[in-house]
Amino acid sequence: MIRRPPRSTLDRSSAASDVYKRQTEYYSMKRVVLAMSGGVDSSVAAHLLQKQGYEVIGLFMRSGVDPIENQQTGDCEVLPVLRTEQPVKSNKQGCCSATDAADARRVADRLDIPFYALDFHDQFDRIMDYFADEYLSGRTPNPCVVCNNWLKFGKLWEYAQQVGADFIATGHYARLQFSQQRNKENQLLRARDHDKDQSYVLFGIPRTLLKRILFPMGEYRKPEIREMASSLNLPVATKPDSQEICFVHSGSYADVVRQRRSMDGRKGEIVDTEGRCLGYHEGIENFTVGQRKGIRIALGVPHYVTEIDSEKNRVVIGKREDLARKKIALHRVSWLDQPVRDSCELDVQIRYRHVAAPAIVTTEHDGHADVLFEQSQFGVAPGQAAVFYDGDQVVGGGWIR
Repeated sequence: MIRRPPRSTLDRSSAASDVYKRQTEYYSMKRVVLAMSGGVDSSVAAHLLQKQGYEVIGLFMRSGVDPIENQQTGDCEVLPVLRTEQPVKSNKQGCCSATDAADARRVADRLDIPFYALDFHDQFDRIMDYFADEYLSGRTPNPCVVCNNWLKFGKLWEYAQQVGADFIATGHYARLQFSQQRNKENQLLRARDHDKDQSYVLFGIPRTLLKRILFPMGEYRKPEIREMASSLNLPVATKPDSQEICFVHSGSYADVVRQRRSMDGRKGEIVDTEGRCLGYHEGIENFTVGQRKGIRIALGVPHYVTEIDSEKNRVVIGKREDLARKKIALHRVSWLDQPVRDSCELDVQIRYRHVAAPAIVTTEHDGHADVLFEQSQFGVAPGQAAVFYDGDQVVGGGWIR
């Protein structure tokens, strides 16, 4: 395989720059930085990109929740690299542990691609602070969307530029389609496999970055990916998919909140929709809108969390019909296609596993929008993302107020 000479961000003399330019123009292979999580999807993505003729560089984003020696290894002078040869054992099925880093490195070695593990401890701290603050404000956070917006695609492209890459890629199940009609821009689409589709968590990607992203998994179904991994003898072929938020080790979201924020005196009332006190809770961080289990109040019929009032430190519960919402308000709306200027009929998805429902989206000023569903939706949680679809295309989205 012919490889381009290593690229560097170091200053070059004018003459050296001219030589470098001629060298890079000679080699036609495009360079891509791939986010490798140590799972089967991003591992097979590396193979698919190689097969398509790309020069692949693997990059593991380490959350830094465990003390790790920040040390450079490998052959790249631009990026800080972490040692991952002795992984820390973990029982969780996350995506950012030292064990995952070691798996990603083994796959990179198997495919003969450069691999770097970077410490993003400070950036993950910011995401965990957001996570805790949202729960304490009575909202339900979505750290995966925020991680994609703040970290994965932003920082991934930043590091890709340091090594002179043309593209960045991930193992997300989503597709990109070039549009001749829409100013020759890429459009973000659902994956062919709607059961595995992850376009919902990608709505906040900067529109200008779509032309620099590759999603190799978008045309495949998960069984095909596992079969491909087995045929390639990849060590992660049978590795389970990640099930938890990467920094929630205990399985309890409330534990993360309590670890990061003082929780003294957080006990409060559990009330019905009329405001009558039915019992007491140990902290609003234990609840989310739509929750049924864990309320610990026997009322003869199932009750659900319908509202979390952070100012009064109380949890409101009601019957399922009390969860119905036909209209929701959004803020921090962003667009991956031409913005809706007034009102438009779109399908709107309000949770990762929610089936997008027909609605009229009306834009307001300053990044706000109202969504009016044709039929009432259940479990609308402030703090979650509402994503707009036109068929399979992601048009944009915002955050539920």
